[in-house]
Amino acid sequence: MEELTLKLKRQIIEELYLEDIKPDEIDTDASLFGDGLGLDSIDALSLVVLLDKEYGLQVVDPDQGKAVLYSIQTIADHIRAAAEKA
Repeated sequence: MEELTLKLKRQIIEELYLEDIKPDEIDTDASLFGDGLGLDSIDALSLVVLLDKEYGLQVVDPDQGKAVLYSIQTIADHIRAAAEKA
């Protein structure tokens, strides 16, 4: 498992208190919301705070947020793209 995606999975588990889930149980490409991991809008806010706190990334546009927070992979891609621009 790629280092950034594993780190994100661990951070999400810790941030959202998902103690019953292990990082390898989270599909990197699956939706984090709805039928995927089952997160909700409150969880989305926690993820936005996590991205800002840990990676200095701001997600303010709801449409951008939906795209960025779709899956572990889309979050990792966004982090990498922001790092390349910096």
